[in-house]
Amino acid sequence: MTVPAPGVDGAAPVVRVEQVSRRFENGTLALEQATLEVPAGDFVALLGPSGCGKSTLLRLVAGLDAPSGGTVRLSAPPAPDGLPPVGFVFQEATLMPWASVADNVGLPLRLAGRSRAQSRDAAQAQIDAVGLRGFETAFPRELSGGMRMRVSIARALVAQPPVLLMDEPFAALDEITRQRLNDDLLDWWRARGLTVLFVTHSVVEAVTLARRIVVMSARPGRIVEIIDNATIAARDDEWRGSADFAARCARVSRSLRHAGDPGGPA
Repeated sequence: MTVPAPGVDGAAPVVRVEQVSRRFENGTLALEQATLEVPAGDFVALLGPSGCGKSTLLRLVAGLDAPSGGTVRLSAPPAPDGLPPVGFVFQEATLMPWASVADNVGLPLRLAGRSRAQSRDAAQAQIDAVGLRGFETAFPRELSGGMRMRVSIARALVAQPPVLLMDEPFAALDEITRQRLNDDLLDWWRARGLTVLFVTHSVVEAVTLARRIVVMSARPGRIVEIIDNATIAARDDEWRGSADFAARCARVSRSLRHAGDPGGPA
């Protein structure tokens, strides 16, 4: 599968994180002086150990939390009809168990004031896009884990946001399902020109998906290195079995080890 990068060269930053820290009320310093710019159309993976502030940083970008210091700026234009510019996919699918697939997907549009009838076509388009045509009336309990995550992604994309934030969305899935969703996500990113921030613990997943990999240290989370991973023509099965892929994974793994080493880069 050939995945050329959407036009990010020279693109203005959509996300600006400047010297951001987050200390919680219990005194825990989760994030310390993080600085990051993400241009339109980029795909950035946030990679680091548990508790390093990856999810905290994502929530700050989404506006779900506020920094204790520094600034977070989101410069994305609003989605069509003035809807929010950000879609968020959590680690759990977080679907309404009493609602059908169609109703779950259409929820953001109804919260924005559209009627069920007005949101129906847009929801159907997203259901088709994630490969769930025929499951519109199914309930979450009737779906596999991978199908529930597809519903969650469709819900995040239904308002056509330019920015997609994903917090370990595939961590609980089996390897086959995870790889299939990785491939589909690359297709959606390419086709829509999305700007994606993707949290993961997996070196393999980060190298498979991202144009840039942001390596973070253990708590308090600091950005210790940003690794370029853009010069790949085809992110397919053949490439994932290649020496180039193995070398990239080894490079990122070394950075992770150094990030946890007091003698490594700070």
